Amino acid sequence: MKEQTHRPYHTMGLESGQNKAANPDEQSPSLSQPSEFSFLLFHHRKLFKQTPKMVIIFATVAISCLLLYHHPLPLSGNYNPLADSEHIENSLNQYGYRFPGINLDELKSILENATMGTNTVIITTMNDAWTEPDSMFDLFLESFRIGNQTKRFLKHIVVVTLDQKAYSRCLKLHPHCYNLSTRGMDFSGEAYFMAADYLKMMWRRIDFLRTVLDLGYSFLFTDADIMWFRDPFPQFHKDADFQIACDYFNGNPYDLNNLPNGGFNYVKSNKKTIQFYKFWYNSRLTYPSMHDQDVFNKIKYNPFIKNVGLQIRFLDTAYFGGFCQPSKDLNKVCTMHANCCVGLENKVNDLGIMLGDWRNYTRSLNNQTTHESVGLWTIPQLCRGSFQRPRPPPKKYDKGRKN
Repeated sequence: MKEQTHRPYHTMGLESGQNKAANPDEQSPSLSQPSEFSFLLFHHRKLFKQTPKMVIIFATVAISCLLLYHHPLPLSGNYNPLADSEHIENSLNQYGYRFPGINLDELKSILENATMGTNTVIITTMNDAWTEPDSMFDLFLESFRIGNQTKRFLKHIVVVTLDQKAYSRCLKLHPHCYNLSTRGMDFSGEAYFMAADYLKMMWRRIDFLRTVLDLGYSFLFTDADIMWFRDPFPQFHKDADFQIACDYFNGNPYDLNNLPNGGFNYVKSNKKTIQFYKFWYNSRLTYPSMHDQDVFNKIKYNPFIKNVGLQIRFLDTAYFGGFCQPSKDLNKVCTMHANCCVGLENKVNDLGIMLGDWRNYTRSLNNQTTHESVGLWTIPQLCRGSFQRPRPPPKKYDKGRKN
């Protein structure tokens, strides 16, 4: 990576474009109940004396009514996400939920081998574009190696790959890799923020994480564009079921008006979180064309959250910072996220600079008798203004590539 001259900063003030204030959902009225079929049968009793063709028509209408009764259409404002169930070939689990496209035996084995003593794993997801040499995966792993006592977490990371090429490279670099295939979809290339492939990848991730919870494993999910510098677990709230990092934190971990970022969350496996992840995933039908983070900003106010008893906490950016709102004290920082930034090359460039800042900080500590150095991050070079710049066409990673 080419060396550049950078100046220190105290706040990055990058344009987010990812979070907008969300208003609580209005409680929707329930769907009206259909009339009894006894009336229909009585009214059309003479049809059975007609030709076989009329009998077939009547049966078709009756079956259609039954299907609509048991599976109402997702009408805007009236749709209950918990009533939805997708028709796929996999069997139901004990709660009546499905495991779409999941090899359960393989996944269970990987989770068992990666788990910490508390039945907790660290999970990240990536595709071929992010696992390219000298790309995001390499930076992600490097942060664990140079962080403060973070190298020990490497053996607890489950890397979920979204295509075969990412899976092949993961196996060369890491012990715990699971390939999450999606029928009819190719997630190997770079998916731009809010593009169709991006949205499908995000929702596939939410559904997969629900499966992990359902198998009895708590998880700390981390995007691969998050650099780990310290053990984050001491900073988590002990009374919470679901904890999530923020693009912008207002100082109150209980306040639903915080603007969260779904790229980093710690979730305990219990019935409340399993129900919540199913609710979250199915809410994509209520809010089409939104990604998981914006949908969370909607449903966090929904009465369902209170009714199920889910305890939500928002994480302080002093410990879990990012380009939106950086952690200013390098003596406290646990993780830093390349949020408020779009474009893989932009993120890779600026996260490489960030790792250089951390190395300079740790060297300065080794040269001091006290550990009072605060240190400064360098202003991002390519991430600043990345939302406003025209985006180049997505690169193809499956042709003409050297292995």
